[in-house]
Amino acid sequence: MDYAQRAAHDKALDIAGCHPECWVLGADTVVEIDGAILGKPAGVEAACEMLRSLSGREHVVHTAVSLVVAGNARDLIDTAFVRFIEFDDDVISWYVASGEPMDKAGAYAVQGIGGMLVDEVRGSPNTVVGLPIHRLPELFAAHGLDFWRLLRTW
Repeated sequence: MDYAQRAAHDKALDIAGCHPECWVLGADTVVEIDGAILGKPAGVEAACEMLRSLSGREHVVHTAVSLVVAGNARDLIDTAFVRFIEFDDDVISWYVASGEPMDKAGAYAVQGIGGMLVDEVRGSPNTVVGLPIHRLPELFAAHGLDFWRLLRTW
Protein backbone atom coordinates (compact mmCIF):
# COMPACT_ATOMS: atom_id res chain seq x y z
CA MET A 1 0.00 0.00 0.00
CA ASP A 2 2.84 2.41 0.87
CA TYR A 3 4.54 1.52 -2.40
CA ALA A 4 1.48 2.50 -4.44
CA GLN A 5 1.14 5.77 -2.55
CA ARG A 6 4.80 6.69 -3.05
CA ALA A 7 4.66 5.76 -6.72
CA ALA A 8 1.49 7.78 -7.41
CA HIS A 9 2.88 10.75 -5.49
CA ASP A 10 6.25 10.63 -7.26
CA LYS A 11 4.67 10.24 -10.72
CA ALA A 12 2.43 13.27 -10.18
CA LEU A 13 5.24 15.44 -8.79
CA ASP A 14 7.57 14.43 -11.62
CA ILE A 15 5.12 15.51 -14.33
CA ALA A 16 4.07 18.61 -12.36
CA GLY A 17 7.72 19.67 -12.23
CA CYS A 18 7.75 19.78 -16.02
CA HIS A 19 4.34 21.49 -16.23
CA PRO A 20 3.96 23.69 -13.13
CA GLU A 21 0.96 25.51 -14.57
CA CYS A 22 -1.05 22.29 -14.85
CA TRP A 23 -2.95 20.23 -12.34
CA VAL A 24 -1.51 16.72 -12.44
CA LEU A 25 -3.14 13.49 -11.36
CA GLY A 26 -0.94 10.43 -10.77
CA ALA A 27 -2.08 6.92 -9.86
CA ASP A 28 -0.56 3.56 -9.10
CA THR A 29 -2.14 0.19 -8.39
CA VAL A 30 -0.81 -2.85 -6.58
CA VAL A 31 -2.29 -6.28 -5.96
CA GLU A 32 -1.68 -7.90 -2.59
CA ILE A 33 -2.11 -11.52 -1.62
CA ASP A 34 -0.82 -13.21 1.53
CA GLY A 35 1.09 -10.03 2.38
CA ALA A 36 3.02 -10.12 -0.91
CA ILE A 37 2.77 -7.28 -3.42
CA LEU A 38 2.21 -8.30 -7.03
CA GLY A 39 3.28 -5.58 -9.41
CA LYS A 40 3.60 -5.92 -13.16
CA PRO A 41 5.03 -9.30 -14.15
CA ALA A 42 8.64 -9.34 -15.32
CA GLY A 43 7.88 -11.99 -17.93
CA VAL A 44 5.62 -14.82 -19.00
CA GLU A 45 6.58 -17.16 -16.16
CA ALA A 46 6.07 -14.43 -13.55
CA ALA A 47 2.62 -13.72 -15.00
CA CYS A 48 1.73 -17.43 -14.84
CA GLU A 49 2.90 -17.66 -11.22
CA MET A 50 0.88 -14.60 -10.23
CA LEU A 51 -2.26 -15.95 -11.83
CA ARG A 52 -1.75 -19.37 -10.20
CA SER A 53 -1.50 -17.67 -6.81
CA LEU A 54 -4.78 -15.78 -7.45
CA SER A 55 -6.84 -18.68 -8.83
CA GLY A 56 -9.88 -19.43 -6.67
CA ARG A 57 -8.81 -16.91 -4.02
CA GLU A 58 -9.52 -13.42 -2.78
CA HIS A 59 -6.88 -10.72 -3.00
CA VAL A 60 -6.66 -7.02 -2.26
CA VAL A 61 -6.19 -4.21 -4.77
CA HIS A 62 -4.87 -0.84 -3.58
CA THR A 63 -4.93 2.16 -5.90
CA ALA A 64 -3.26 5.34 -4.74
CA VAL A 65 -3.98 8.69 -6.36
CA SER A 66 -2.09 11.96 -6.01
CA LEU A 67 -3.27 15.37 -7.22
CA VAL A 68 -0.68 18.13 -7.57
CA VAL A 69 -1.92 21.72 -7.78
CA ALA A 70 0.58 24.61 -7.76
CA GLY A 71 3.34 22.29 -6.55
CA ASN A 72 1.33 20.90 -3.61
CA ALA A 73 0.37 17.22 -3.57
CA ARG A 74 -2.59 15.62 -1.84
CA ASP A 75 -2.86 11.83 -1.79
CA LEU A 76 -5.41 9.14 -1.09
CA ILE A 77 -5.59 5.40 -1.33
CA ASP A 78 -8.61 3.23 -2.08
CA THR A 79 -8.91 -0.52 -1.56
CA ALA A 80 -11.07 -3.20 -3.14
CA PHE A 81 -11.26 -6.95 -2.66
CA VAL A 82 -11.36 -9.26 -5.67
CA ARG A 83 -12.18 -12.97 -5.70
CA PHE A 84 -11.15 -15.02 -8.73
CA ILE A 85 -12.86 -18.12 -10.04
CA GLU A 86 -10.76 -21.25 -9.95
CA PHE A 87 -8.94 -21.88 -13.22
CA ASP A 88 -6.26 -24.25 -14.46
CA ASP A 89 -2.95 -23.89 -16.27
CA ASP A 90 -4.63 -24.12 -19.69
CA VAL A 91 -6.66 -21.01 -18.90
CA ILE A 92 -3.56 -19.28 -17.53
CA SER A 93 -1.57 -20.13 -20.69
CA TRP A 94 -4.38 -18.88 -22.92
CA TYR A 95 -4.74 -15.64 -20.98
CA VAL A 96 -1.00 -14.93 -20.76
CA ALA A 97 -0.66 -15.65 -24.51
CA SER A 98 -3.17 -12.84 -25.12
CA GLY A 99 -0.51 -10.41 -23.87
CA GLU A 100 -2.99 -8.56 -21.66
CA PRO A 101 -1.40 -9.54 -18.31
CA MET A 102 2.07 -8.32 -19.17
CA ASP A 103 1.74 -4.68 -18.13
CA LYS A 104 -0.86 -5.03 -15.39
CA ALA A 105 -0.43 -5.22 -11.63
CA GLY A 106 -1.23 -8.78 -10.55
CA ALA A 107 -1.06 -9.89 -14.21
CA TYR A 108 -4.70 -9.18 -15.04
CA ALA A 109 -7.01 -6.47 -16.34
CA VAL A 110 -10.50 -6.60 -14.85
CA GLN A 111 -11.69 -4.24 -17.60
CA GLY A 112 -10.42 -6.59 -20.29
CA ILE A 113 -10.65 -10.30 -20.93
CA GLY A 114 -9.19 -10.82 -17.46
CA GLY A 115 -12.62 -9.83 -16.18
CA MET A 116 -13.72 -13.37 -17.06
CA LEU A 117 -11.52 -14.62 -14.21
CA VAL A 118 -13.30 -12.47 -11.62
CA ASP A 119 -16.04 -13.95 -9.48
CA GLU A 120 -16.65 -10.97 -7.19
CA VAL A 121 -15.47 -7.42 -6.47
CA ARG A 122 -16.09 -5.82 -3.09
CA GLY A 123 -15.40 -2.13 -3.36
CA SER A 124 -15.27 0.05 -6.43
CA PRO A 125 -14.47 -1.69 -9.71
CA ASN A 126 -12.77 1.59 -10.68
CA THR A 127 -10.23 1.00 -7.93
CA VAL A 128 -9.38 -2.35 -9.53
CA VAL A 129 -9.14 -0.72 -12.98
CA GLY A 130 -6.66 1.77 -11.56
CA LEU A 131 -8.46 5.07 -10.90
CA PRO A 132 -11.04 5.29 -8.12
CA ILE A 133 -12.99 8.12 -9.76
CA HIS A 134 -15.57 8.12 -6.97
CA ARG A 135 -12.85 9.55 -4.68
CA LEU A 136 -11.83 12.44 -6.98
CA PRO A 137 -14.23 14.98 -5.36
CA GLU A 138 -12.54 14.27 -2.01
CA LEU A 139 -9.08 14.70 -3.50
CA PHE A 140 -9.99 18.00 -5.15
CA ALA A 141 -11.61 19.20 -1.92
CA ALA A 142 -8.28 18.60 -0.15
CA HIS A 143 -6.97 21.39 -2.38
CA GLY A 144 -10.00 23.59 -1.65
CA LEU A 145 -11.50 22.89 -5.07
CA ASP A 146 -15.11 22.00 -5.87
CA PHE A 147 -14.79 19.03 -8.22
CA TRP A 148 -18.42 19.11 -9.36
CA ARG A 149 -18.36 22.83 -10.14
CA LEU A 150 -15.09 22.44 -12.04
CA LEU A 151 -16.46 19.47 -13.94
CA ARG A 152 -19.36 21.55 -15.23
CA THR A 153 -16.91 24.08 -16.71
CA TRP A 154 -14.91 21.50 -18.69
